Amino acid sequence: MTKGKPLNEEQRDEIREAFELFDGDRDEFIDYHEFKVAMQALGFDQKKSQVHALIQKYDQQTTGKISWDDFLEIMTEMILAQDPKDEVLKAFKLFDSDETGRISFKNLKQVARELGDEINEQELHAMINEFDSDKDGEISQQDFLKIILGPDNV
Repeated sequence: MTKGKPLNEEQRDEIREAFELFDGDRDEFIDYHEFKVAMQALGFDQKKSQVHALIQKYDQQTTGKISWDDFLEIMTEMILAQDPKDEVLKAFKLFDSDETGRISFKNLKQVARELGDEINEQELHAMINEFDSDKDGEISQQDFLKIILGPDNV
């Protein structure tokens, strides 16, 4: 199967939920369209040719469907192959709405407002000051990576 650390229980549950959501007849198999949407639900937007290639690789009985066991194996490999840095940088882009490569006070305030968090301006400034390594009043991508992954994993 896959090398490295195994999935945690939450990840396995998410895979199971995605599969069950699209296995309408509960026969433990999903077809091409269900497979593609289930992968999208887990954050993997695959091209049509990639989905067909996976079905062809795993569909030993040539039914055009993927079994639960195969889906679990495929998704486990895909999840464990993800680079955590890439995922963190995607999150960074959600904060960096003006695409400056930095998170400003204005960006942080906007995200807090969108999330419904009632954080006052003093607290927002304190958050930036705590993590702003070059003391320019903004959070860089590098600062953000250190916040999320820890300084030893950047």
